[in-house]
Amino acid sequence: MKQAKAIPVLMYHHVSPSPGLVTVSPATFENQMCWLAENGWTTISCDNFSGFLSGRPLPDKSVLVTFDDGYLDNWVYAHPVLQRYGQRAALFTITGWIGDGPVRSYSGQNVVLPVTPDHRDCKRAVKELRHDEVVMRWSEIDAASAAGTFEFHSHTHSHARWDQLCVSREDKRERLAADLAQSRTTLQARLGTVSDHLCWPQGYYDQDYLEVAQSAGFRYLYTVEKGVNTPATDPARIQRVVTKEKDGHWLGARVCWFSRPWLGSLYAKLSS
Repeated sequence: MKQAKAIPVLMYHHVSPSPGLVTVSPATFENQMCWLAENGWTTISCDNFSGFLSGRPLPDKSVLVTFDDGYLDNWVYAHPVLQRYGQRAALFTITGWIGDGPVRSYSGQNVVLPVTPDHRDCKRAVKELRHDEVVMRWSEIDAASAAGTFEFHSHTHSHARWDQLCVSREDKRERLAADLAQSRTTLQARLGTVSDHLCWPQGYYDQDYLEVAQSAGFRYLYTVEKGVNTPATDPARIQRVVTKEKDGHWLGARVCWFSRPWLGSLYAKLSS
């Protein structure tokens, strides 16, 4: 078995027919996932990835697909594509935004689909406490988990930037600690488990954030920084590749570059 030298980590937010920020269309997402499947790439779990960072081998052409926030369109449009190609993704969910209710329909079921607004309208809905209109429900999280299309990890409980909301360092640390504790408690209660993988809200972290998260039991911390992940990578600074409204060949070039340490490092430096 040819072993992976580096693991590309892809970052998605929305898969939706509503174009805009941090969004790929359903057709583009399918094209990208089709390219991975047809070219021999395996979508791995976070446990696979953390094992790789600890020195356990993974096959070449391994890739970790991640989603941030947990918007409804992830269920409506990304879930059926992942299911169709036998692939999986890790979803970093904001536990304080998730509500209860029946499972909604998804693409391919030949029924009327829920509205999936663009990113700005999703943010507006959350601000107005209309989370359920734009965020996956617990029932959908359970269904995706059972189907094997998504695994779920913490993106905090509130998605708040405590560095901006607090006037003192002590208050920032206390509020972040409480936020992370609530996220872990909620995931444990609703899913029966909570992992040591955490994605930073809005990509921000500082030394206080790192220390508080590690004290809370999180070891693998995901950033929005572009770069290569090898067994030598600091697990507190996992780097990801931002996806775009580009076809599978575009994505294929990126995963190939970021699976080669020297080439991915060079590309990250030149494109920064």
